[in-house]
Amino acid sequence: MTQMICIDIYPSLSAYDVVRIIQIALVKNILSVFLRSLSVPSVFHKITTFLPFDKRSLFTTQNFMQYVESVTDLIGNTPLIKLNRVIGETKGLVLAKLESQNPGGSVKDRIGIRMLEAAEREGKIRPGGLIVEPTSGNTGIGICLATIRKGYRCLFVMTDKASVERVRYLKALGADILIVSSAAKPSSPEYYYNTAKRLASEIPNAIMFDQYDNPANPDAHYYGTAPEMWEQTDGKITHFICGLGTGGTVTGNARYLREKNSEIKVITADPVGSSLKTYKDTGRLVEALPYLIEGVGQERIPGNLQFKYVDEVVNVSDEEAFTMARRLAREEGIFCGGSSGMNVVVAAQKAKELKEGDVMVVIICDTGERYLTKHHSDEWLQEKGFLDTDKITLQVILEMKAHANGEASPIIAASPEMTVRDSLILMNKKGFSQLPVMDEEKSVGSLRDNRLMARVLEDRDLLEKPVSEVMEKGFPVVSHNTDVSDATQLLTDARAILVEDYGIVTGIVTRHDLVRVL
Repeated sequence: MTQMICIDIYPSLSAYDVVRIIQIALVKNILSVFLRSLSVPSVFHKITTFLPFDKRSLFTTQNFMQYVESVTDLIGNTPLIKLNRVIGETKGLVLAKLESQNPGGSVKDRIGIRMLEAAEREGKIRPGGLIVEPTSGNTGIGICLATIRKGYRCLFVMTDKASVERVRYLKALGADILIVSSAAKPSSPEYYYNTAKRLASEIPNAIMFDQYDNPANPDAHYYGTAPEMWEQTDGKITHFICGLGTGGTVTGNARYLREKNSEIKVITADPVGSSLKTYKDTGRLVEALPYLIEGVGQERIPGNLQFKYVDEVVNVSDEEAFTMARRLAREEGIFCGGSSGMNVVVAAQKAKELKEGDVMVVIICDTGERYLTKHHSDEWLQEKGFLDTDKITLQVILEMKAHANGEASPIIAASPEMTVRDSLILMNKKGFSQLPVMDEEKSVGSLRDNRLMARVLEDRDLLEKPVSEVMEKGFPVVSHNTDVSDATQLLTDARAILVEDYGIVTGIVTRHDLVRVL
């Protein structure tokens, strides 16, 4: 006979407490659990989403709408998605854990609420208190989401390496931001961690959670992320890949997974320039070199980073990470940051070694919306020397011109009916040495100021003649998808190229424009 139990859920009973009760019930073969919620439907949401998919149908509800109490109730239970094109040939299965699906858009949402609740339980924070935290942005967002309903204030210390999107996001959530130099060494009082620690000690009723050494950081993954992965893979996970930063993600997940299966391989990614790989391999802490990937790598060893759980650390360059992040967007539909690209670079390398039946899970740390002005920007990549010129199209060049000018400029052209005098005035006003001649958005000819001036000097009556009588052959018109190598060939003969987008001329590219890019 099917057994049934009834649970009254009160606000004082957490979702995780109820999950424990339910798990015990399942172990005792109680096949159906009836949940009677008293004004706390969000708890039921968290309970059902926390459970394995094949168990959720066993749970029924009575007379309440389905909604959550706050945005923090949506943290966790992020999906797994198979990676296909970016991985290449492999005998195993490679899955991405989409932490970008958390409400704040990153894996750090998990630790924000966990650290706040721990501080409250331990009496370390009082009503109206100020949270001061060093962050590259994502942890700050997670903390903000956790504090919004509780009335705490936030001050985040960030380096000038942080993307403008992260800074603006935090300000939009109501946080105060202090930007310090990323060039400061860990021994300097100006180092962002040391600055936050000093401010937390000097400002009354302030606290620094210290994500680097706070045990609530790895606990968020030990009790959340890792059990999810174990259940989602039906206990078949054999390889786990993540980046190294505060150490919370690798330590919490690896500790849980190793308790389940001591044979699981834990492989981590570290930016070229970070000190962590060298420390793991040699035991020496060397001085870090500059790198551009945000939110990962270190020049100190955080208390939460326990290398005993790490089998291997793989270095990944900025260019490799950013290229992979862009590939993930274009080939898998996964819009993510550079640290996620870094993780997947390692996953793609290690996937070649997988055997039949192996299951690899790699962390997608955050959303790419935080990096629209960085590695998801062709202009930024070109500025940093990472843009592959062989793959640049004329559309990219037009976007770079618009970025340099502050806006996209309309096509400046002469019409066939315009007088030569007016065309010369137009070129002089705009500082152009040449112009296309356009008739109803179609290219019909071109003008060069030096040739026009030479002819006018011989015959001043030409000034009142229409452009159609003196114009030269029109510039080549090519698709916006034309690559730079083909455009270079055209510009050996032509002085400019008109770029067409779905039958409409949208821009002009000159030899000078190409030289600036190449």
